[in-house]
Amino acid sequence: MKKLLYFLAPFLSVIIIAVAGYQWLRSLDNHGYVIIGIGHWSLEKSLVDFISGLAISFFILYLFFRWLGWLFRIPSQLKRRGINIKFNRSQEALIAGLVDSAEGNFERAENVLIKHAPHSGAPLIHYLTAARAAQSRGALEKRDQYLKQAADQAPDSSLAIGLTQAELHLSGKEFTQALNTLTQLHAIDPSHAGVLKLLHQTYQYLGDWEGIQKLIPSLHKNKVLMAAEVKLLEADVFIELLKQADDAEKIESLWAEIPKYIKTMHGVLITYFSVMLEVGAGATIENELTKALSANWDENLLLLFSKISSNGVEKQLKMAELWLPFHPDNALLLMILGKLSAKCNDVEKAKAYLTQSITITPTVQAYHTLGDVMLDQGDKDSASQCYKQALELVLAAS
Repeated sequence: MKKLLYFLAPFLSVIIIAVAGYQWLRSLDNHGYVIIGIGHWSLEKSLVDFISGLAISFFILYLFFRWLGWLFRIPSQLKRRGINIKFNRSQEALIAGLVDSAEGNFERAENVLIKHAPHSGAPLIHYLTAARAAQSRGALEKRDQYLKQAADQAPDSSLAIGLTQAELHLSGKEFTQALNTLTQLHAIDPSHAGVLKLLHQTYQYLGDWEGIQKLIPSLHKNKVLMAAEVKLLEADVFIELLKQADDAEKIESLWAEIPKYIKTMHGVLITYFSVMLEVGAGATIENELTKALSANWDENLLLLFSKISSNGVEKQLKMAELWLPFHPDNALLLMILGKLSAKCNDVEKAKAYLTQSITITPTVQAYHTLGDVMLDQGDKDSASQCYKQALELVLAAS
């Protein structure tokens, strides 16, 4: 409607001006004339007729050239219209593909997304969504093909494509491929939160605790994890690294690297003492473990204390007896005192401690240790009774 008004307004204005001019000229006594000569030819007209003819000719030529311009624009308009139609269809296809993917119709989602991707304003979304759909139905070759098409279509979106690829590899338990992709992305943008988060997950799946240890500063600096989460992650990392160490020298070297605020954490401390005992370095940690127990009473530490093959059992027994007034009803402490007393050949004390421990809380180990003491004394009947009680506890527990 606006285009029609834009055309009619000047057209009507010209007609009105022309009519008014024509009437004015007609009202004059001398209408004037115009003569045009070309070679031997000449054309003579009244001024009124000449102006009228000129106006009509101008208008006809104007209409002609407008029509000619419109005619020349038809191919581009048809092309643009076709592009718009395809674009609208691609947008509808994208929505349909997302809905199909959400509903589990993965193959249909792939087909509709890929078909309309070349005409979309966001082809990258088409290819990445199709790749996820292909992954969901187990079509890994198709998934990789769509990811390659996405990279070809949007070479400037390597991070988005790489992150999607890594996520799909992780969900498919392809951890080595995921690590390769994420390593490349990390080289491109070392501070990218998404890359760091997926790297952290991949290292955990692979059990690469040294890799996670190197990553921790970046996780903290770029706020991928909160401060409390970073601290817990550090503890987990050092616990796993301590478990992987296979000799006392490596364990001690790693322990020296661990920050003090991590060393005091319960799980880390217990792991350190446990692995030192496993590699036969119990005597090395005896004093440190004794101090830890005296400062913070813990039955797990007490159990580790009892496993130390000390060079001075009498000293170990005296230390344990110092804890008894503070924990008189602790069955585990009494059982350990009985075991240490037996090692010191103090049979009566051993029997007293073990009997008291069993009275408070009967355990297999206490009965078994008491049985060994009775057997060493030659009291086979009492030893057999103790072993029988231990077996009954085992059967009851199972």
